Amino acid sequence: MKKITIILFLFFSLISEAQEKRLWAKSFQDKKAPAFVVEEWISDKPEMKGKFVLIDFWATWCGPCKKAIPELNAFQKEFEKDLIVIGISDETKEKVLTQINPKIEYYSAIDTSKRLNNSYVVKGIPHCVLIDPDGIVRWEGWPQQKGYELTSEVIKEIIAKYKK
Repeated sequence: MKKITIILFLFFSLISEAQEKRLWAKSFQDKKAPAFVVEEWISDKPEMKGKFVLIDFWATWCGPCKKAIPELNAFQKEFEKDLIVIGISDETKEKVLTQINPKIEYYSAIDTSKRLNNSYVVKGIPHCVLIDPDGIVRWEGWPQQKGYELTSEVIKEIIAKYKK
C-alpha cells in the first residue's frame, strides 16, 4: 500500500507540473486568420502586405497587458524588416491615449465595437496572434504563459520557417 501511495504521489506531482497551453480565445492555429478590421488607427496605418503581423489584444486597465508593452516594443524594433506589431484595444481613443507609461512604440488601433475581438472570440487579455504573410496564424495565446512565452526566439523561428 505504501508503494502505491508513493507512486500515485509522484504521478500526480508530474501531472501538475506539466502545464498545457491555455487559450482564452478561439484557436486559429495553422488556419486562415479572420479578416483584419479596426474602427480607427491611433498611429499611422501600417503597410502589412508581405509582413508577419503580431496582433496584441489589450486594455489600459490590464496589468499583464501593460507589462507586455516593452517586449512588444522590442519585437517591433528587432524584427522591423519582417514584422508589424499592432495593439488593439476596445477602449475609446481618449482612454488609450492616456497610456503613456510604458509608452507604446508600435502600431495602435481601437475597435470599440469589438469586431476583431469577436472574430477571435477573445475572452481574456492579453491575447496575441502572430500571422504569416499568407494570412495563416502561426502562434496564438497569452504571451507570458509559463512554458509557452512569446519570445524573440519564437518569433525568429516562425519568421525563418514561413518567410517567403
